[in-house]
Amino acid sequence: MNKAITEGLVLMPPAFSAGLNLWSREDGLTGQGSWLGQSNAAFVPSDQDFAGCLELTKTLSTMKLRCFQSIPFEPGLYLRVTVRVKAVSGPLPSVRIAGWAGNSGGANVGTAVQTGPSVTLTTYGQVVTVTAIIGSGNRQGVDMVWGLAPVNGHLGIDLTGATGGVVRIDDITIEDASDTFLSTRFNWVDVRDYGAIGNGIVDDLAAFNAADDAAAGKIVLVPPGIYKLSASMTFENPVQFEGTISMAAADKLVLRRNFVLPSYATAFGGELAGFKRGMQALFFYTDHVELDLAGRRVELDGPIDVAALCGLTTFAERRAIRNGQLQAITSTAWATATVTSVATYSTANSGRLTAVANVANIPVGARISGTGVGREVYVTSKNVSAGTVELSQPLWAAAGTRTFTFDRYKYMLDFSGFAALSKFEVTNVEFLNSGLASTILLAPDGELFRLSDSVVNRPKDRGITSIGRGCQDLQIDHCQFISNEVTLPAQNRTTIAFNVNYNDAKIRNNRCSRFAHFGVLNGTGHMFAGNHFFGGDNETTGVRRAGLVFTLPNVKTFLTGNYIDNCFIELSNEQDDQPNYSSEYTFGGLTISGNIFTAADVAPWFRWLVITPR
Repeated sequence: MNKAITEGLVLMPPAFSAGLNLWSREDGLTGQGSWLGQSNAAFVPSDQDFAGCLELTKTLSTMKLRCFQSIPFEPGLYLRVTVRVKAVSGPLPSVRIAGWAGNSGGANVGTAVQTGPSVTLTTYGQVVTVTAIIGSGNRQGVDMVWGLAPVNGHLGIDLTGATGGVVRIDDITIEDASDTFLSTRFNWVDVRDYGAIGNGIVDDLAAFNAADDAAAGKIVLVPPGIYKLSASMTFENPVQFEGTISMAAADKLVLRRNFVLPSYATAFGGELAGFKRGMQALFFYTDHVELDLAGRRVELDGPIDVAALCGLTTFAERRAIRNGQLQAITSTAWATATVTSVATYSTANSGRLTAVANVANIPVGARISGTGVGREVYVTSKNVSAGTVELSQPLWAAAGTRTFTFDRYKYMLDFSGFAALSKFEVTNVEFLNSGLASTILLAPDGELFRLSDSVVNRPKDRGITSIGRGCQDLQIDHCQFISNEVTLPAQNRTTIAFNVNYNDAKIRNNRCSRFAHFGVLNGTGHMFAGNHFFGGDNETTGVRRAGLVFTLPNVKTFLTGNYIDNCFIELSNEQDDQPNYSSEYTFGGLTISGNIFTAADVAPWFRWLVITPR
């Protein structure tokens, strides 16, 4: 690439034979003094080494020679300035390439390096070549780094050192050396050419933005190094990371043309950091609604608080992650937090505990247990100053003051920090819980959460947990739930694949093996179709558990075309604060058709349909 040819940039200064009035003895600015008529300067038309040259007698400690001609400069342009000089007589001086860098307002750019390496003349009559490369980027081989601000320069040389010597100077040449650093044959721009340093200290945000602006569809190359970005950054062009990014946790990196996990993993030095940054950007404006994990595995050493990561409390536009594996690895961060507290419950306010001791230590999302508490009742929120805790469901026989236990399971993806989240989807992802972690904790409110074509593998306590109404219109399709308790007798199992607190869940074409329960559901309007859930064990005349538990008596739900294997369907009213009949629909509203029921080695009292009124 030669911009003198491709863009018509005039880089060469005039020859000395064109007149010394074209050369400044100061900085080359309009109105400054020229070398014309100076007693210590003369044009020599014929020299045995130079066809024509300037002869100067050095009279100042630093004597300047600059062209009045403005030499254009821009990011990504590298100029090689070359001069040949020789000492004629007197004290031997030093010579260096030098220049004056100007910005768009005509002021000098003080941060630009405006002198090159100095070369001392040692022998009379010996021709010495002095050269320096001027460029915007701090690249290997660049002598004078100018950065992004300069738009032009007045270039030449300095004579330094002892005075009184006479030197002859050949015509100064300036040429485009950009092809030494980059080439149009490569479809990329380098952030270093736009001022990026990559030392992890200097802010490279302006350089990144400049490189992205200049790319115009090319790849932005981020070479090895640590690049500090002081604010959020959006790349409109493809990016190739060889170095890594350092930025504040709240700032976002948006890769609009590389919105895949491998790009984020490379940018932030690992799959976990990359996954978190990709999830963060997913909830930002990225032109993407899905984060593709590209088949990669991400090892999680603790729960991911998605709301805290994204800095949001509500979100209702479709977003999805897909195509990868999340694996829990050994860490104390997965340990269940258990709190015991005395509280008061009244059926007059059936969704709340009052006078809760130790309320500050009770975590939102904890499962509550104790006398009169049904299965799968959770803490939806709390008010520390009021000493109250809001519950996902009423308690059936807990009126009065008593002790409750609160167990907060730890989930790989924890959405409970959102006040409301809707239309989030997980597709083609394996959650490898490894018996260490639970899987997904839904937001307290929202709708249309969807898990599809995925695997929930060996959760420690729960697969999908709803602590409020975030399960409205929950969809679980074509998924596999693999138990961590396969070898245990059915009666000793504690894990539950999912629970629902509200209405209209669609559970279709799933397989669930040997959990305590496949699902525990309140609400109505649920649809189960094409599922295979089984709860058997290796015991003789073994105890069997409910595959599905419906905790609202009149469920308005259908089960069609399922394979119900060594487990039963249970209808309960354990989440009713007034479980005795009170002029209401009793157990019913359940349509069961076209299912396969199988049982083997079960106790003689086993039944396919069990009603357990409180």
